[in-house]
Amino acid sequence: MAKQKKKKTKKQKAWRLIRIQIFLIALVLLGLGYYFLGGSATKVAEMKKEAEHLVAASSVDTFRTSETSEVYDVNGKVIARVKGERDVYYLPIDEIPVYARQAMVTIEDKKFYSHHGIDYRAVVRAVIAMIENGKVTQGASTITQQLARDVFLSQDRTWERKIEEIYIAYELEKKYSKDQILEFYMNNIYFKNGYYGIEAAAQGYFSKSVGELSLSEVAFLCAIPNNPTYYDPLTHFKRTMKRRNRILKQMMEDRVISQKTYETAKKEKVELLTTEIKKRNFVETYTYYSATRILMALDGFEFKTSFEDAEEEQAYNKAYEEAYDAANSKLFTGGYRIYTSFDLSMQRDLQSAVDDGLAAFTETGEDGIYTLQGAAVCIDNVTGLVRAMVGGRAQKVSGYTLNRAYQSYRQPGSAIKPVLIYTPELERGYTADTMVEDTEIEDGPSNADGYYEGKITLRKAVEKSKNTVAYKLLDELTPEVGLSYLEAMNFARLDKDDNRLSIALGGFTRGVSPLEMAKAYATLENDGKYRDPGCIIKITGADGNLIYQADQTEAVIYKTNAARAMTDILEGVLTEGTGKGLGISQMPCAGKTGTTNDNKDGWFVGYTRYYTTSVWVGYDQPKKLPGLTGASYPGEIWHNFMEHAHEGLTPLAFLDPTEIMDTNEYEVTEESLFDTPDEEIGEPDGSYDENYEPPEESEGAGTDEAGDAVTDEAGDVFTLE
Repeated sequence: MAKQKKKKTKKQKAWRLIRIQIFLIALVLLGLGYYFLGGSATKVAEMKKEAEHLVAASSVDTFRTSETSEVYDVNGKVIARVKGERDVYYLPIDEIPVYARQAMVTIEDKKFYSHHGIDYRAVVRAVIAMIENGKVTQGASTITQQLARDVFLSQDRTWERKIEEIYIAYELEKKYSKDQILEFYMNNIYFKNGYYGIEAAAQGYFSKSVGELSLSEVAFLCAIPNNPTYYDPLTHFKRTMKRRNRILKQMMEDRVISQKTYETAKKEKVELLTTEIKKRNFVETYTYYSATRILMALDGFEFKTSFEDAEEEQAYNKAYEEAYDAANSKLFTGGYRIYTSFDLSMQRDLQSAVDDGLAAFTETGEDGIYTLQGAAVCIDNVTGLVRAMVGGRAQKVSGYTLNRAYQSYRQPGSAIKPVLIYTPELERGYTADTMVEDTEIEDGPSNADGYYEGKITLRKAVEKSKNTVAYKLLDELTPEVGLSYLEAMNFARLDKDDNRLSIALGGFTRGVSPLEMAKAYATLENDGKYRDPGCIIKITGADGNLIYQADQTEAVIYKTNAARAMTDILEGVLTEGTGKGLGISQMPCAGKTGTTNDNKDGWFVGYTRYYTTSVWVGYDQPKKLPGLTGASYPGEIWHNFMEHAHEGLTPLAFLDPTEIMDTNEYEVTEESLFDTPDEEIGEPDGSYDENYEPPEESEGAGTDEAGDAVTDEAGDVFTLE
């Protein structure tokens, strides 16, 4: 009797299973028929074809198209994370902890390793719900389907998207292994608050790598993707913890972990540690700019600063913008590791020096930004790379602001004299003791103090910033030759209209940046050899493979003894000249002041064997600042920063000039921007086209401490220091 009852029970179960299967098949057919007979058969066929195409065209790279890049300071500390819309760190499957993989499969797709991309029973449940509700209300998605949706489709809940999701999942299972699919999934799934992938979530919520997390913390993270808004750890922590416990229990029931491990993990207290990286405005903007240009170069872009005509420049600018945008997009999504030369301690000191030096000026514009601004750049003379950069006064603002250190171009005043005129003349036989004429020039510049000393040494002319001497020497040298030195150091805003004597005192068409002034003076300190002052030491991929390594190739701009002789002269500026009293305690230093017309721009640029620093002070919209000279606010900022930067460093004297050079031996570049027939720019004696008119941009152009306006030989007015 018992045997018959048992046999009957087995038959009943079998028939029940058959009936269930028939019912499920009928439901599937009913659901599919509902849509096919509704005229959707063609659309479904098209979706299948599109799914096959999408997966066939995919590769491993398809699933890691966006990765967060990281920026490190000179000591290897993470100082910025560079990301597009997503914060993503890609990990290969063997670097994702086993517990994390097991937890995700347990809670999201138990049959992951046995199905072929689709859980048909779950699909049937979704079809029933769809028929009952008239729309898709249940996901029923396997891990493969979720991956298909996240990478290839939108998040819209439509039957069309669901069908295509199924087709894509099926094709993915044919092309990729289960481990690959799980790897793709765990690196792309959303964990709320901008974090995509389990590594980004670990960094975001616990401030450490997923490999450093406990089982409890891993399960906590795996609780989020099912419904990122509902299980947002920052706003619904208890919900996330409740789901964590459920995951741990299911892992135990699935015999993935033991009961003892389960109990230990469940008792563990989860504490979030969300470390928000401080925004470093000027460090970040210059880093992104420098790194983007490196990526442009690696892609074959050729940079130019000189052009034959406006048409060529316009075409270049268009090509540059396109290449820059493409490279910048790669930077924000490429998962790069960018190692910089920035020293955060020096950065803070330089920012404080600028802020403290201008603290008395509290006027702000309509945008709330201080109207009086300052910018400064410090270059490490050992490496030639930027150690600190300040593009303006510190203020609490959203987003990034103008980085005046490399984005603003202003008239340099007398600060340009050493690199434009005096060092080139030292190459041509002049010495510090050469006698020069400090006498009035008809229709020419006057001296700052209105005093003329007749015959004086070139050293004294530099120390006292004699405008008359600089003007006469440039007339002798010719503006074209002087400018060729700046061109060779990649000054970006040189213009053909700069071929005029007014540049002897900083009267440029477009101006120069604090970064350019710093790199020019760093070239003097480096025995006349120029190095590009970027801030990138190296760039690697997320996998650690080296992409770029700074080699700081040097280009000879000035002859060694001319550069050293100029340094020797500039030391006197800080002891006997316009920068007297700004020197650094016990540390040999050299530098030069610069002030423009009507005290609109103030400069101080100086260096030691250790560092070169340039400082600019002025209004974004040029206007007079009473009392502004190179030795005032800029000089004080320079002194205070450099004094602090050299604390504890051994005093190092500058190197002496080696020998007197052959005055006929000099060459800066093979060709110059200013290779123009003499009849177009005037003879070397300095004569100019009588119809020449200075461009509007030259208003407020370079002046010396006097700020006197003068005229050239054609009668045109220009301003001088």
